[in-house]
Amino acid sequence: MTDNNIIDGRAIAEQLHRETTERVKSLEAKGCRPGLTFIRVGEDPASRVYVGMKERMCEKLGIESNTHVLPETTTEQELLELIQRLNANNSVHGILIQAPLPAHINSAKVFETVAPAKDVDGFHPVNVGKLMLGDDSGFVPCTPAGIHELLIRYEINIEGAEAVVLGRGNIVGKPMTAILLQKVRHANATVTLCHSRTRDIAEHCKRADILIAAIGVKEFVKEDMVKPGATVIDVGVNRVDDPQAKRGYRLVGDVDFNAVKPKTARITPNPGGVGPMTIAMLMRNTVPAAEMSTK
Repeated sequence: MTDNNIIDGRAIAEQLHRETTERVKSLEAKGCRPGLTFIRVGEDPASRVYVGMKERMCEKLGIESNTHVLPETTTEQELLELIQRLNANNSVHGILIQAPLPAHINSAKVFETVAPAKDVDGFHPVNVGKLMLGDDSGFVPCTPAGIHELLIRYEINIEGAEAVVLGRGNIVGKPMTAILLQKVRHANATVTLCHSRTRDIAEHCKRADILIAAIGVKEFVKEDMVKPGATVIDVGVNRVDDPQAKRGYRLVGDVDFNAVKPKTARITPNPGGVGPMTIAMLMRNTVPAAEMSTK
């Protein structure tokens, strides 16, 4: 395989950001500035970093952002009441609840409380149902939507392809499966969803024209599990102890990148592949949320 087979998520994310900026300017010309509100409960270090990144991107693209930081002791009812106030606020077009939430709060109930029209994360049951039914009027979860955009913009043939998704999570695996099997352009794949109880996972992977790893196991996908010429998408973020690293650890994906890369037609690096796309799709989702509010 060629050495020039990297899928550059940062470059595609920048394309999307330019497109989003133009749509934001168009809305502002009509007197509407898109507004995205973040809610973070507690002081989880990773959550602070992620929300900070999203805030900075909002500023860069011209999206109005506000963040509510609540103490770890916030009750579920207090959080639900805040969401309901934001649902009723016409200047708030998108609401994002940063996970994880404290253990005493029912995450499913929280996500269900966000108005579907402001659910830019795509987690509300109404939006999940629309995705399953092929109704494109809902919001699609940002990470699988970003992966789909990478496949489209790199002109990866999805139609009729054998796609294997590793991991059945609600954030990536299940919605990714639903996206790829839709009876629409840039889909129509034959999809196998593998998980921790799947027998002979390696045999499934070897059939894949498109292999998407979101299983949460460091460097799980090895060279001998990949079909020559496959497209491999690595969603994993796993911490590995490394005394030589500045922070004492480094992050690796679900794919053994150095071993797998030479065998692929296309592969995402990690970092620099899927990660930037997640934020790009969040920003993009905020625009139609604002556009709907002006109709």
